[in-house]
Amino acid sequence: MQPNDITFYQRFEADILAGRKTITIRDKSESYFKAGDILRVGRFEDNQYFCTIEVLSVSPITLDELTEQHAMQENMGLEELKGVIRDIYPSESIFYLIRFSLEA
Repeated sequence: MQPNDITFYQRFEADILAGRKTITIRDKSESYFKAGDILRVGRFEDNQYFCTIEVLSVSPITLDELTEQHAMQENMGLEELKGVIRDIYPSESIFYLIRFSLEA
């Protein structure tokens, strides 16, 4: 079995598969992805593979730079998005916005 390249919390799986979630915001430990990378995606909870995505772009971003547009791409509200990021990365200030598309 091939290892997964990136994982998402299970609660995001349906949104990713439906194309409602098209970005992810990560810390510097996952900033090495680059446009054109094809990634196997698994669930964080059990590492179960559920799809393949293509990275479209990777760019640095801060919480203050997040907009309603980013929140829509995450399929949530802006304050909810900021709260989720703060919960996952409580001590970080610079993040990496990874835009992706679902591979057929």
